[in-house]
Formats: sequence, structure tokens, C-alpha cells
Amino acid sequence: MACAAARSPADQDRFICIYPAYLNNKKTIAEGRRIPISKAVENPTATEIQDVCSAVGLNVFLEKNKMYSREWNRDVQYRGRVRVQLKQEDGSLCLVQFPSRKSVMLYVAEMIPKLKTRTQKTGGGDQSLQQGEGSKRGKGKKKK
Repeated sequence: MACAAARSPADQDRFICIYPAYLNNKKTIAEGRRIPISKAVENPTATEIQDVCSAVGLNVFLEKNKMYSREWNRDVQYRGRVRVQLKQEDGSLCLVQFPSRKSVMLYVAEMIPKLKTRTQKTGGGDQSLQQGEGSKRGKGKKKK
């Protein structure tokens, strides 16, 4: 313990870790989600998390080949970990609006849907969702 306390909060290995699974509304809490499902995002990526954090002015870096231990899917889409600096060398907060890791995760989950890459994708995605709903209704009627 004394060794960890002697290290500066500004060291990169003291940055907090955010895995995409923490913010994924497709995951249960047992599978690794750490925020309420109502505030979670559908399949966030580590790059999106990095973009949002760096845009707000946090010191962040992306570790592309890291994987969350509870993630069973080994696809490239689910890989990655973002490290975010919360505290400066003297122990004070980098940004006052982010006092905890939870506040960072909630902010990131709120901002990811507003990214340009997400807003462009949803235009085509809504049509496919509507088609899917129509086929579900058809299946329901066949069962009767």
C-alpha cells in the first residue's frame, strides 16, 4: 500500500480505466455495466469514449489491445480501454465537474449519442429498426 500512495496521481498507471462495457446498455450489471441502463449507450467503443473525454479537456489515452475480463466476445469492436486522468500531481482535480469516475462515465454516456458518427448512423438505423418491428408483429399474429 505504501508504494501505491507514494506514486503521483499524475502517473499514467494511476489514471482511471473506462471499458466500453461499463457504459453498454446491452450488458447487465453482472456482465460489467456500471451506470443505470436508462443512461447507458448502445455498444459504445473505446474510440468514442476517448473522443468525448479529450473534447471536454481531460487528459486521456487509448489502449487498443486491452480487453475487459468479463467480455466474452473477442471481436475488435469490443476491445480497448481508455485511461483518464482525474487528479493532478498535487492531488487536486483536473476538472471540477468530474470529481469521481462515476461522473466521468455518466458524462461520456450522455455525450456519445451526440457524436457526429452516431448521429449519421442513426438515420439509416431507424429504418432497419422499423422493418424489424414489422416482422416481429407478423410473427405474433401467426402464433394466434
